[in-house]
Amino acid sequence: MGRRRFDHLFAELSVAAGLRLPRYQLWLTLHEAGIDPERLTGGELRSLCDAVLPEFLQSRGIALSERRHRVLRRELDRYDPALPTPYERFAALG
Repeated sequence: MGRRRFDHLFAELSVAAGLRLPRYQLWLTLHEAGIDPERLTGGELRSLCDAVLPEFLQSRGIALSERRHRVLRRELDRYDPALPTPYERFAALG
């Protein structure tokens, strides 16, 4: 489930930033913060929003507005890795 959380984090963070961010750099940033992306928990995800992600984005010259930050946090809080994403549901149809 942790890997699914990381995949969702990457997608939502890229959407919030308005560009495709470097996935491997995000992976390394989480490792440097002492978090294993393969075993990412919901609690770790919440703490990342406030501590690690703003620094990661600033290092790339990106600053999220307060509103965008709240939307990102809400999207990450709502995510349930046990449920298939809309993309996964459509892929199963084909």
